[in-house]
Amino acid sequence: MMAKQSPTMEQKMQHDGQDSGRAGFFASRGNIVLLGFLAIAGYFLVTEHWAHIVSFLPWLLLLSCPLMHVFMHGGHRGHSGGGGDDKGSSAGSQNEPHQR
Repeated sequence: MMAKQSPTMEQKMQHDGQDSGRAGFFASRGNIVLLGFLAIAGYFLVTEHWAHIVSFLPWLLLLSCPLMHVFMHGGHRGHSGGGGDDKGSSAGSQNEPHQR
């Protein structure tokens, strides 16, 4: 019985003649020009509307609080207190709600 030979690197690259034809986003001049145009337009948009943007910053700070609570802490998860997947059953765990 012959041992199965592993394919060479060239054979792996030419597998079934599949050439994706995709060289990447930055390979096209049109895409680079589009990025440059978007960067310039974004700059002028921000500089012209800076007064409007600054007036919303305190509200964005307040909005970040509930968003961080939901996305970073996993929300309330029902505050069931019980459950079968407790990682630690210590009374001072930060994941468990305080009970009186």
